[in-house]
Parts: sequence; structure tokens; C-alpha cells
Amino acid sequence: MKPISEAHVAQPGLAVVEVAACDDQTAFAVQELLAGRWATALADGPTRVPGEPGVRLRCYLDVRQELRS
Repeated sequence: MKPISEAHVAQPGLAVVEVAACDDQTAFAVQELLAGRWATALADGPTRVPGEPGVRLRCYLDVRQELRS
């Protein structure tokens, strides 16, 4: 994965969440849960790190907005 950019955490309320999951489907399910609550920049797709189990997915959140119900 690319390094986290300073712009992604430049203000209070901005967050970067990295998901580690056993498979793509699980990682995307977690991303959908986050996107259902906060403004979220969706990830292009999970990445696999050679020698490490599962997949990783990074989401960028803006939690300054009110929670969606």
C-alpha cells in the first residue's frame, strides 16, 4: 500500500482505516458498513502482501458529518 498522505489526516475528523480480512468479500463488507455511516472514499480494491495472510483494504473517512442511520 502507498504511504498515508498528510492530506488524508490534515484536519480533525478525517481518518484512515485499514481493514485486514481473510478475503475480498469480507474486506468490502466492512468498507460498506463504514460507508453506510460516514462519508467514505472507497478503496479501489484489496491488496495482498506476499507472505502475509488475507487481504488489506484502506478507506478514507470524514467523521465530521452526522452519523447516517
